[in-house]
Amino acid sequence: MRAAAIGVGMALALAGCIPAVDPPPRPIGPAGQEPPAPLDDDRPARGVVDVPAPRPARPSWETRPVAADAQEVPESTVTVRRGEGLRAVAERTGASVDAIARANGIAPPYVIRVGQRLTVPAGRYHLVRPGQSGIAIARAYGVPWPRIVTANALAEPYLLNAGQRVLIPGDEPAGPSRAAERAAAFRLDVDSILTGGEPALAANQAPTRPVSRPTRPLPSSAAVAPPVRLAGGGFVWPVQGRVVKRFGPGASGERNDGIKIEVPIGTSVGSVADGVVAYAGDGIAALGGLVIVKHGGGWTSVYGHASRLLVSRGQSVKRGQAVALSGDTGFADRPELHFELRKGRTPVDPQTQLPQR
Repeated sequence: MRAAAIGVGMALALAGCIPAVDPPPRPIGPAGQEPPAPLDDDRPARGVVDVPAPRPARPSWETRPVAADAQEVPESTVTVRRGEGLRAVAERTGASVDAIARANGIAPPYVIRVGQRLTVPAGRYHLVRPGQSGIAIARAYGVPWPRIVTANALAEPYLLNAGQRVLIPGDEPAGPSRAAERAAAFRLDVDSILTGGEPALAANQAPTRPVSRPTRPLPSSAAVAPPVRLAGGGFVWPVQGRVVKRFGPGASGERNDGIKIEVPIGTSVGSVADGVVAYAGDGIAALGGLVIVKHGGGWTSVYGHASRLLVSRGQSVKRGQAVALSGDTGFADRPELHFELRKGRTPVDPQTQLPQR
Protein backbone atom coordinates (compact mmCIF):
# COMPACT_ATOMS: atom_id res chain seq x y z
CA MET A 1 0.00 0.00 0.00
CA ARG A 2 2.81 2.40 0.96
CA ALA A 3 4.70 1.63 -2.29
CA ALA A 4 1.57 2.34 -4.32
CA ALA A 5 1.09 5.68 -2.54
CA ILE A 6 4.70 6.65 -3.23
CA GLY A 7 4.27 5.73 -6.89
CA VAL A 8 1.16 7.88 -7.20
CA GLY A 9 2.92 10.79 -5.49
CA MET A 10 5.89 10.58 -7.87
CA ALA A 11 3.59 10.50 -10.90
CA LEU A 12 1.74 13.59 -9.70
CA ALA A 13 5.01 15.43 -9.06
CA LEU A 14 6.30 14.66 -12.54
CA ALA A 15 3.03 15.68 -14.15
CA GLY A 16 3.20 19.04 -12.38
CA CYS A 17 6.50 19.86 -14.14
CA ILE A 18 4.98 19.82 -17.63
CA PRO A 19 3.09 22.92 -18.81
CA ALA A 20 -0.35 21.79 -19.97
CA VAL A 21 -2.51 23.47 -22.58
CA ASP A 22 -6.08 23.84 -21.42
CA PRO A 23 -9.02 25.39 -23.24
CA PRO A 24 -8.80 29.19 -23.05
CA PRO A 25 -11.12 30.75 -20.51
CA ARG A 26 -13.21 33.81 -21.25
CA PRO A 27 -11.49 37.20 -21.11
CA ILE A 28 -10.59 38.30 -17.59
CA GLY A 29 -12.84 41.32 -17.80
CA PRO A 30 -13.34 44.64 -19.55
CA ALA A 31 -10.28 46.23 -21.09
CA GLY A 32 -7.97 47.60 -18.43
CA GLN A 33 -9.54 45.69 -15.55
CA GLU A 34 -7.13 44.05 -13.12
CA PRO A 35 -6.63 40.28 -13.38
CA PRO A 36 -8.56 38.07 -10.96
CA ALA A 37 -7.12 36.85 -7.69
CA PRO A 38 -4.60 33.99 -7.90
CA LEU A 39 -6.11 30.56 -8.38
CA ASP A 40 -5.48 28.14 -5.51
CA ASP A 41 -6.37 24.99 -7.43
CA ASP A 42 -7.00 23.68 -10.95
CA ARG A 43 -10.74 24.36 -11.03
CA PRO A 44 -11.93 26.64 -13.85
CA ALA A 45 -12.71 30.26 -13.00
CA ARG A 46 -16.37 31.07 -12.33
CA GLY A 47 -18.38 31.16 -15.53
CA VAL A 48 -15.77 29.25 -17.55
CA VAL A 49 -16.76 25.93 -19.13
CA ASP A 50 -13.99 23.39 -18.49
CA VAL A 51 -13.94 21.57 -21.85
CA PRO A 52 -10.93 19.30 -22.44
CA ALA A 53 -8.75 20.46 -25.32
CA PRO A 54 -6.12 18.49 -27.25
CA ARG A 55 -2.47 19.31 -26.80
CA PRO A 56 -1.07 21.63 -29.46
CA ALA A 57 0.89 20.28 -32.40
CA ARG A 58 4.66 20.21 -32.09
CA PRO A 59 6.31 23.22 -33.75
CA SER A 60 7.21 23.01 -37.41
CA TRP A 61 10.95 22.98 -36.73
CA GLU A 62 10.48 19.68 -34.91
CA THR A 63 8.00 18.05 -37.29
CA ARG A 64 9.69 19.19 -40.52
CA PRO A 65 13.47 18.80 -40.16
CA VAL A 66 15.56 20.18 -43.01
CA ALA A 67 18.32 18.48 -44.98
CA ALA A 68 21.44 20.61 -45.41
CA ASP A 69 21.46 20.38 -49.21
CA ALA A 70 22.34 23.95 -50.14
CA GLN A 71 23.85 24.54 -53.59
CA GLU A 72 27.31 26.09 -53.71
CA VAL A 73 27.18 28.89 -56.27
CA PRO A 74 30.40 30.53 -57.52
CA GLU A 75 30.49 34.22 -58.32
CA SER A 76 29.86 34.81 -61.99
CA THR A 77 28.48 37.19 -64.58
CA VAL A 78 25.57 36.10 -66.75
CA THR A 79 23.75 37.63 -69.70
CA VAL A 80 19.95 37.85 -69.63
CA ARG A 81 18.40 35.68 -72.33
CA ARG A 82 15.27 36.39 -74.32
CA GLY A 83 12.15 35.66 -72.30
CA GLU A 84 14.00 35.54 -68.96
CA GLY A 85 12.91 37.39 -65.85
CA LEU A 86 15.02 37.69 -62.72
CA ARG A 87 13.44 34.55 -61.26
CA ALA A 88 14.48 32.56 -64.34
CA VAL A 89 18.03 33.87 -63.99
CA ALA A 90 18.01 32.78 -60.36
CA GLU A 91 16.76 29.31 -61.31
CA ARG A 92 19.48 29.01 -63.94
CA THR A 93 22.29 30.00 -61.59
CA GLY A 94 21.06 28.56 -58.26
CA ALA A 95 21.32 31.91 -56.47
CA SER A 96 18.40 33.77 -54.91
CA VAL A 97 16.34 36.45 -56.64
CA ASP A 98 16.95 38.91 -53.81
CA ALA A 99 20.71 38.30 -53.71
CA ILE A 100 21.05 38.95 -57.47
CA ALA A 101 18.83 42.02 -57.20
CA ARG A 102 20.90 43.47 -54.34
CA ALA A 103 24.18 42.75 -56.11
CA ASN A 104 22.99 44.64 -59.20
CA GLY A 105 20.99 47.44 -57.59
CA ILE A 106 17.68 46.24 -59.04
CA ALA A 107 14.56 47.37 -57.16
CA PRO A 108 11.13 45.70 -57.18
CA PRO A 109 9.40 44.75 -59.43
CA TYR A 110 12.83 43.53 -60.67
CA VAL A 111 12.61 44.54 -64.32
CA ILE A 112 15.56 43.38 -66.45
CA ARG A 113 16.22 43.49 -70.20
CA VAL A 114 17.58 41.06 -72.79
CA GLY A 115 21.35 41.27 -73.09
CA GLN A 116 21.80 42.86 -69.66
CA ARG A 117 24.82 41.51 -67.76
CA LEU A 118 24.18 40.59 -64.15
CA THR A 119 26.57 39.76 -61.32
CA VAL A 120 25.66 36.56 -59.48
CA PRO A 121 27.05 36.66 -55.91
CA ALA A 122 28.76 33.54 -54.60
CA GLY A 123 27.38 31.63 -51.64
CA ARG A 124 25.47 28.65 -50.31
CA TYR A 125 21.82 28.87 -51.32
CA HIS A 126 19.15 26.70 -49.69
CA LEU A 127 15.97 25.98 -51.64
CA VAL A 128 12.98 26.34 -49.29
CA ARG A 129 10.39 23.54 -49.44
CA PRO A 130 6.75 23.79 -48.30
CA GLY A 131 6.41 23.70 -44.53
CA GLN A 132 10.09 24.38 -43.78
CA SER A 133 10.67 27.04 -41.14
CA GLY A 134 13.57 29.38 -40.70
CA ILE A 135 14.48 27.76 -37.40
CA ALA A 136 14.65 24.30 -39.02
CA ILE A 137 16.85 25.68 -41.81
CA ALA A 138 19.18 27.32 -39.30
CA ARG A 139 19.44 24.11 -37.25
CA ALA A 140 20.32 22.11 -40.36
CA TYR A 141 23.35 24.30 -41.05
CA GLY A 142 24.32 25.13 -37.47
CA VAL A 143 23.99 28.86 -38.22
CA PRO A 144 22.06 31.22 -35.91
CA TRP A 145 18.81 32.17 -37.63
CA PRO A 146 19.34 35.92 -36.97
CA ARG A 147 22.49 35.70 -39.12
CA ILE A 148 20.42 34.26 -41.98
CA VAL A 149 17.83 37.01 -41.50
CA THR A 150 20.58 39.64 -41.82
CA ALA A 151 22.32 37.95 -44.75
CA ASN A 152 19.06 37.86 -46.71
CA ALA A 153 17.71 41.24 -45.54
CA LEU A 154 14.48 39.54 -44.46
CA ALA A 155 11.81 41.81 -43.01
CA GLU A 156 8.56 41.55 -41.08
CA PRO A 157 6.45 39.38 -41.20
CA TYR A 158 9.39 37.05 -42.04
CA LEU A 159 7.22 34.52 -43.92
CA LEU A 160 9.19 32.24 -46.25
CA ASN A 161 7.78 30.91 -49.52
CA ALA A 162 8.32 27.49 -51.04
CA GLY A 163 10.69 27.81 -53.99
CA GLN A 164 12.50 30.76 -52.40
CA ARG A 165 16.28 30.48 -52.04
CA VAL A 166 18.00 31.80 -48.95
CA LEU A 167 21.69 32.54 -48.57
CA ILE A 168 23.34 30.55 -45.77
CA PRO A 169 26.21 32.63 -44.34
CA GLY A 170 29.52 30.99 -43.55
CA ASP A 171 31.46 28.37 -45.46
CA GLU A 172 31.50 25.38 -43.09
CA PRO A 173 30.80 22.12 -44.96
CA ALA A 174 27.45 20.57 -44.05
CA GLY A 175 28.09 16.83 -44.30
CA PRO A 176 25.52 14.37 -42.94
CA SER A 177 27.88 13.23 -40.16
CA ARG A 178 27.63 16.68 -38.59
CA ALA A 179 23.82 16.99 -38.78
CA ALA A 180 23.14 15.84 -35.22
CA GLU A 181 26.01 17.93 -33.87
CA ARG A 182 24.71 21.07 -35.59
CA ALA A 183 21.15 20.47 -34.35
CA ALA A 184 22.37 19.93 -30.78
CA ALA A 185 24.41 23.14 -30.89
CA PHE A 186 21.46 25.25 -32.04
CA ARG A 187 19.95 27.41 -29.31
CA LEU A 188 16.37 28.59 -29.59
CA ASP A 189 15.51 32.10 -28.43
CA VAL A 190 12.58 34.52 -28.60
CA ASP A 191 13.96 36.38 -31.62
CA SER A 192 14.28 33.13 -33.58
CA ILE A 193 10.67 32.18 -32.83
CA LEU A 194 9.43 35.62 -33.90
CA THR A 195 11.38 35.72 -37.16
CA GLY A 196 11.79 32.04 -38.08
CA GLY A 197 9.00 30.11 -36.41
CA GLU A 198 6.41 30.08 -39.19
CA PRO A 199 6.46 27.34 -41.87
CA ALA A 200 6.99 28.30 -45.51
CA LEU A 201 3.92 28.92 -47.62
CA ALA A 202 3.36 26.77 -50.68
CA ALA A 203 2.58 28.36 -54.04
CA ASN A 204 -0.75 30.24 -53.99
CA GLN A 205 -1.20 29.44 -50.29
CA ALA A 206 -2.41 32.16 -47.92
CA PRO A 207 -1.64 32.28 -44.18
CA THR A 208 -4.23 30.69 -41.89
CA ARG A 209 -6.68 33.01 -40.16
CA PRO A 210 -6.51 33.01 -36.35
CA VAL A 211 -9.38 31.37 -34.44
CA SER A 212 -10.74 32.46 -31.07
CA ARG A 213 -11.40 28.99 -29.60
CA PRO A 214 -9.58 26.25 -31.48
CA THR A 215 -11.29 22.86 -31.29
CA ARG A 216 -8.20 20.97 -32.43
CA PRO A 217 -4.48 21.75 -32.69
CA LEU A 218 -3.46 23.92 -35.60
CA PRO A 219 -1.24 21.85 -37.93
CA SER A 220 2.42 22.74 -37.59
CA SER A 221 2.53 23.12 -41.39
CA ALA A 222 0.04 26.03 -41.31
CA ALA A 223 1.47 29.53 -41.28
CA VAL A 224 -0.49 32.01 -39.15
CA ALA A 225 -1.30 35.54 -40.29
CA PRO A 226 -0.14 38.10 -37.69
CA PRO A 227 -2.32 41.11 -36.85
CA VAL A 228 -1.81 44.10 -39.13
CA ARG A 229 -2.15 46.81 -36.49
CA LEU A 230 -2.19 47.23 -32.73
CA ALA A 231 -5.72 47.48 -31.34
CA GLY A 232 -6.60 50.73 -29.61
CA GLY A 233 -6.51 51.24 -25.87
CA GLY A 234 -2.83 50.59 -25.24
CA PHE A 235 -1.32 47.88 -23.04
CA VAL A 236 -2.46 46.68 -19.61
CA TRP A 237 -0.41 44.91 -16.95
CA PRO A 238 -0.36 41.10 -17.38
CA VAL A 239 -0.52 40.55 -13.60
CA GLN A 240 -0.58 42.63 -10.44
CA GLY A 241 2.61 42.09 -8.45
CA ARG A 242 5.93 43.54 -7.36
CA VAL A 243 8.59 44.08 -10.03
CA VAL A 244 11.64 42.29 -8.63
CA LYS A 245 13.94 42.65 -11.65
CA ARG A 246 13.91 45.56 -14.05
CA PHE A 247 14.70 45.85 -17.74
CA GLY A 248 18.31 46.16 -18.89
CA PRO A 249 21.71 45.14 -17.51
CA GLY A 250 21.83 43.57 -14.06
CA ALA A 251 24.36 43.93 -11.27
CA SER A 252 26.38 40.95 -12.50
CA GLY A 253 26.45 42.15 -16.11
CA GLU A 254 23.65 39.96 -17.48
CA ARG A 255 20.99 41.64 -19.59
CA ASN A 256 17.29 41.26 -18.90
CA ASP A 257 15.14 41.77 -22.02
CA GLY A 258 12.05 42.23 -19.88
CA ILE A 259 10.95 42.49 -16.26
CA LYS A 260 10.31 39.91 -13.54
CA ILE A 261 7.07 40.27 -11.58
CA GLU A 262 6.73 38.36 -8.31
CA VAL A 263 3.36 36.60 -8.09
CA PRO A 264 2.09 33.44 -6.39
CA ILE A 265 2.07 30.23 -8.41
CA GLY A 266 -1.22 29.84 -10.24
CA THR A 267 -1.84 33.56 -10.78
CA SER A 268 -3.83 34.21 -13.96
CA VAL A 269 -1.64 35.92 -16.61
CA GLY A 270 -3.54 38.16 -19.02
CA SER A 271 -2.61 39.22 -22.54
CA VAL A 272 -1.59 42.88 -22.47
CA ALA A 273 -3.45 43.64 -25.73
CA ASP A 274 -5.47 41.98 -28.48
CA GLY A 275 -3.33 39.66 -30.57
CA VAL A 276 -2.55 36.24 -31.99
CA VAL A 277 -0.57 33.52 -30.20
CA ALA A 278 2.67 32.91 -32.09
CA TYR A 279 4.04 30.27 -29.70
CA ALA A 280 2.96 28.25 -26.67
CA GLY A 281 5.39 25.66 -25.32
CA ASP A 282 8.56 25.11 -23.34
CA GLY A 283 11.25 25.11 -26.03
CA ILE A 284 13.40 27.79 -24.36
CA ALA A 285 14.79 26.14 -21.23
CA ALA A 286 15.50 29.35 -19.32
CA LEU A 287 11.91 30.60 -19.67
CA GLY A 288 10.07 27.33 -18.95
CA GLY A 289 6.37 27.49 -19.87
CA LEU A 290 6.22 30.23 -22.48
CA VAL A 291 3.58 32.14 -24.45
CA ILE A 292 4.39 34.66 -27.19
CA VAL A 293 1.64 36.91 -28.58
CA LYS A 294 1.88 39.13 -31.67
CA HIS A 295 -0.20 42.30 -31.44
CA GLY A 296 0.32 44.00 -34.79
CA GLY A 297 2.14 47.22 -35.52
CA GLY A 298 5.37 45.32 -34.85
CA TRP A 299 4.54 44.74 -31.16
CA THR A 300 5.01 41.39 -29.42
CA SER A 301 4.57 40.32 -25.79
CA VAL A 302 6.34 37.43 -24.04
CA TYR A 303 5.20 35.56 -20.91
CA GLY A 304 7.63 33.10 -19.28
CA HIS A 305 7.97 30.77 -16.25
CA ALA A 306 4.33 29.64 -16.62
CA SER A 307 3.09 26.58 -14.75
CA ARG A 308 0.22 26.05 -17.18
CA LEU A 309 -0.49 27.28 -20.70
CA LEU A 310 -4.09 28.19 -21.51
CA VAL A 311 -3.79 29.01 -25.23
CA SER A 312 -2.29 27.47 -28.35
CA ARG A 313 -0.54 28.72 -31.46
CA GLY A 314 -2.80 30.44 -33.96
CA GLN A 315 -5.38 31.45 -31.37
CA SER A 316 -6.65 35.03 -31.24
CA VAL A 317 -6.81 36.58 -27.77
CA LYS A 318 -8.35 39.73 -26.34
CA ARG A 319 -6.72 42.26 -24.05
CA GLY A 320 -6.92 40.91 -20.50
CA GLN A 321 -7.71 37.32 -21.57
CA ALA A 322 -5.85 34.68 -19.56
CA VAL A 323 -3.08 33.05 -21.59
CA ALA A 324 -1.29 31.15 -18.80
CA LEU A 325 -0.99 30.55 -15.08
CA SER A 326 2.20 31.82 -13.46
CA GLY A 327 4.79 29.49 -12.01
CA ASP A 328 8.47 28.95 -11.30
CA THR A 329 9.43 26.87 -14.35
CA GLY A 330 12.66 27.35 -16.29
CA PHE A 331 15.42 29.28 -14.53
CA ALA A 332 13.04 31.26 -12.30
CA ASP A 333 14.48 32.53 -9.02
CA ARG A 334 11.07 32.40 -7.34
CA PRO A 335 7.40 32.13 -8.35
CA GLU A 336 7.34 34.95 -10.90
CA LEU A 337 6.36 36.07 -14.37
CA HIS A 338 9.01 36.93 -16.93
CA PHE A 339 7.41 39.58 -19.15
CA GLU A 340 8.75 41.24 -22.29
CA LEU A 341 7.53 43.74 -24.86
CA ARG A 342 9.26 43.94 -28.24
CA LYS A 343 8.89 46.43 -31.06
CA GLY A 344 10.00 44.59 -34.16
CA ARG A 345 13.06 42.62 -33.02
CA THR A 346 14.04 45.11 -30.32
CA PRO A 347 13.17 44.54 -26.63
CA VAL A 348 11.51 47.60 -25.06
CA ASP A 349 11.33 48.42 -21.35
CA PRO A 350 7.75 47.31 -20.51
CA GLN A 351 7.44 49.88 -17.73
CA THR A 352 7.65 52.69 -20.29
CA GLN A 353 4.61 51.24 -22.11
CA LEU A 354 2.41 50.00 -19.26
CA PRO A 355 0.09 52.22 -17.16
CA GLN A 356 1.72 53.87 -14.15
CA ARG A 357 0.66 52.44 -10.83
